[in-house]
Parts: sequence; C-alpha cells; structure tokens
Amino acid sequence: MKPLISVIVPIYNVEKYLSKCVDSIINQTYKNLEIILVDDGSPDNCPKICDEYEKKDSRIKVIHKENGGLSDARNAGMKIAKGKYISFIDSDDFISENFINILYRNLSVSKCDIAECDILKFVEYENPVEQLSDKKPLVVDTEKGLSMLIAENEFHQYVWNKLYKSELIKGIYFEKGKLNEDEFWTYRIFGRARSICKIYDVMYFYLQRKNSIMGVSFNLKRLDSLEAKVQRQKYIDKNYPSVANQAKVDLLGTCIFMCQSALKFMDGSEKKKAIEIIKKCVKDNQLKKIDISSLQDKNHFWFGFAQKCFILCCKIRSMTGVGF
Repeated sequence: MKPLISVIVPIYNVEKYLSKCVDSIINQTYKNLEIILVDDGSPDNCPKICDEYEKKDSRIKVIHKENGGLSDARNAGMKIAKGKYISFIDSDDFISENFINILYRNLSVSKCDIAECDILKFVEYENPVEQLSDKKPLVVDTEKGLSMLIAENEFHQYVWNKLYKSELIKGIYFEKGKLNEDEFWTYRIFGRARSICKIYDVMYFYLQRKNSIMGVSFNLKRLDSLEAKVQRQKYIDKNYPSVANQAKVDLLGTCIFMCQSALKFMDGSEKKKAIEIIKKCVKDNQLKKIDISSLQDKNHFWFGFAQKCFILCCKIRSMTGVGF
C-alpha cells in the first residue's frame, strides 16, 4: 500500500474559493491522503464548509482554532499530521488531480527529500489547467539546491508547490506574525535535505487576489522579508559557506530595493525607522571588492555605488525607476 500523505490547508476568510481548493485535493489520483483543514478562526462560512466536508470524506480532519495567522494555522496542522509525507495547499489556490501522485512518484524514484513542481498564477474567472512538460526532472544536492533557491530560478521560496518527507520538516515550525513566512522556513528545509527534485509540470494554481496578504502597500511589515534574509545569511555562513557570497549579494540587492521602496512610498517616522534598519543590515553585510568586481554589467556598477554611497544610490534608482 502506498504511504499516507498529509495535506495541510490553512483557512481564513476564503469561503468564495474554499470548495474549489478542497475538491481539488479530494479528487487527487493519489488516494491515501490525510486532509487537514485548519479553520483559523475564520469569520465567514468557512467553519461550516469545513465541517460539511468532514462529514462527506473520512480522510478529512478539521481543526477549529482562534485566529493566529497563516503560520500558526500551518503549525497546528503539522502537529497532528501522521503522513510519511506532507504538502501545504493555500485555501484560495487549487491543484491538478495528478499533483500528489506525480510529486510522490518522483520522490520515490529519485530518493529525494523534497519535490517541487511549476506553478501558474491566475486571476479570478480564469480556469487554468495542468500543463505537462517534456523536460526531464532535475535532481540536485543540498548546496546546489540552496544556490538555486537563492537565485529563485529553478526552485522557489513558496511552501505550497512541494511535497516533503515528514521527517525532514519535523520540529521546524513557521514563525508567527511574519508577512513573508515562507522565507523564514524554506531555506532551513532545503538545508536539511540530502537532495531536491524539480518537476517542470505545471500542477499548482496560485490565485492572485487584490485583497490578499501580499496585496498591501509598502510598510514596515515588508521588512520581514529582509529579516528573513538576514537570518538566512547567518545560517548559510555557518553551514554552507560555498554559497555565502551568492546569498549576501541577494541580501544586499534586497536592501537596495527595500530602501528604494521606503524612499518612494513611505514618509514620517516609519520611513526613518525603515531606512535605519536597512542601513544597519548593509553595514553588517558588506561585500568585498573582489565580490563586487565579479558581478556582471549593471550589477557591478550599482553594488559598487551602493557600497560607497548607499542612500544616494537608492535615491537615484528610485527617481529613475530602476529596479521597479
């Protein structure tokens, strides 16, 4: 018999989309599932919808809890999950019917710890469908996987387009109250994995909503992403020094973009605080001249400029629209 796979769905204020999400999980071609619906104190009809699904399908377990945010909801699901493998699906998204089966099959064949598929972002009223690829799956070791995760070319920070071995993520919970919770979590999971598999089939469909968590204007909470990358830098410096310079370049690129955004979209005391936080991060993570000289084309110029006159560099980029 195929192993049990736990699918965790954090739910809050998504009654319009929830049925499509849950139906896509129920109708998977891979049947041995434990489907954990975590009602995170949702104020709409989501709690009732969850209970109705639990009555219809014995594989479904429902958790009703006080609102604690996305990370807290995922953590609640992880604590009761019994599957040998775990996947996370956001409740306004949906997956193709072969999502679990193809990810599991590739994990089994490649002996990897994580499998990731391609995604398609869509807006309401669109009906995206699965797109199978002729491209062979890619299997890489830990350091190569981390490098690709930092570059975000083959692998991405998203928690939800993947299947993980449960033993891999055991004890690593999501940080509560963070806007970019994926960025605090994914690199640590990749760091634990012996190997990671990328599948080029499009099987996860991500709904872009104007009123979603990420669809808000630039503010101090956006600096959570910078905090995550600072933590990642410390982790990589200690455990994977071979990719430390790449991670630092990415971190400083984020500093430049964040400062540009603060200059352009913020004002008053919040703007001042944001710039102070960003400047400290730059000071603590200086690049060596040899690292800057190895950068290509425009990056070489901008990173060198930022190293000498950070605020002026960001002001010029902001005024001219570079990087936006």
